Amino acid sequence: MTATTPDGPESSNPTMPLAAAARVAARPLAALDTEARAALLEALAAALEDPHNRAQLAARNAEDLADAEAAQARGDLSQALVARLAIGPSKLAALSDGLRRLAHMPELLGRASLRRALDEGLELERVSCPLGVLGIVFEARPDAVPQITGLAFKSGNAVLLKGGREALRSNRALVAIIHAVLRTQGLDPACVTLLEDRAAFAHLLNCTRHVDLIVARGSGAFVQHVMDNTAIPVMGHAEGLCHLYLHADAAPDQAAAIAEDAKCSYPAACNAIETLLWHPDAELALSAVARRLLARGVGLRVDPATLALLSSLAPVEAGLIEAGLIEAGQIEAICDADDDEEYGDLTLSIRRVPSLDAALAHIAAHGSRHTEAIVCADADAGERFIAAVDAACVFVNASTRFADGYRFGLGAEVGVATGKLHARGPVGVEGLLTYRWLLRGTGQVSADYGPDKRPFLHRDLDLD
Repeated sequence: MTATTPDGPESSNPTMPLAAAARVAARPLAALDTEARAALLEALAAALEDPHNRAQLAARNAEDLADAEAAQARGDLSQALVARLAIGPSKLAALSDGLRRLAHMPELLGRASLRRALDEGLELERVSCPLGVLGIVFEARPDAVPQITGLAFKSGNAVLLKGGREALRSNRALVAIIHAVLRTQGLDPACVTLLEDRAAFAHLLNCTRHVDLIVARGSGAFVQHVMDNTAIPVMGHAEGLCHLYLHADAAPDQAAAIAEDAKCSYPAACNAIETLLWHPDAELALSAVARRLLARGVGLRVDPATLALLSSLAPVEAGLIEAGLIEAGQIEAICDADDDEEYGDLTLSIRRVPSLDAALAHIAAHGSRHTEAIVCADADAGERFIAAVDAACVFVNASTRFADGYRFGLGAEVGVATGKLHARGPVGVEGLLTYRWLLRGTGQVSADYGPDKRPFLHRDLDLD
């Protein structure tokens, strides 16, 4: 007879045994002490630096890249996706550094955030603990595998990973390295499981008894699809349609440097800007930005006011702004659909807005609640921007590219949550923890307390 669980018939869900094994494997992982957890992360960092492991990974990544580039040539894959796929020495070095930083971060598991004496000899604690088993689906970015795994190790969670199919060989190689590290540390490799196809992930959505949280990274439509097809709680990491607003008093050099970093340092990143808004009095700042971005090969989609300004610049002053750029397509007329476009490449929409209020209205209508930034000299304008913008990250005079778990000092991130429940913005270790209540008594019973009975003390105690 087929066994039936709250998740449905076990024989009809091939992912369920993997999720069940992850549940069992998570227990000893969660029970590691601080030193053992740090040693696990250090071992993973060292494994990513091992020449043999790097050679194996480079070979598999090269195969993935070759297929992806061929698909791009056919028009089946975007340049942005191909850019995310490569995992070379510099990325591996950054990953190892992030894992070591994570290893030496303060221990968050078992940390008390409240201690309270309900009565003499009856003490209550609220203590952090792992969520348990995480199911995480992400785009074709193999560097996400060790990042997410490191956070899972630090937070004591087992994880089932589903990456983009374009990175399958790279992901397999990385998970093989991770499994070897787990074995050397005396832990079950089922702590980290790679789901290799969409069917396996679809089955994961039905593993309600074994999986505690789904983290979905991708388009808004994909995240909504996941939410609509599972009873497991979902933390969505959707589009990054980020804006940069140049206020009336924006300093040209500062605006140009911030815009260049926010657009050009990694155009495929979810924290890169896709739209630039500028105040009518910010012409000098916008001109400086345009010169810098055109020199970097950024294609500009502009409204009539922006086009008029760019066309008025003398070629000697602008260096690059000539009629030929418009004819060649580096500067194009904007359309309404561009306001909602996450390009993921060296393309930027630019619009003039009449005021800060208009900029805020545009961001509210078209932003993805990821990261928004303003360049201004007026501190009051910056604070007003912060107060009015509804986004996970809001920056004043800083690049949107700072919206990142590594740069925030979180060690890494499973993504940037654009929702508002549980965790928001870059989600590091704390976003993968919950808490439980511990009560230690000396034989008390609840019936002895209440009106006309023994009163509660409710005296808060030191956390140290």
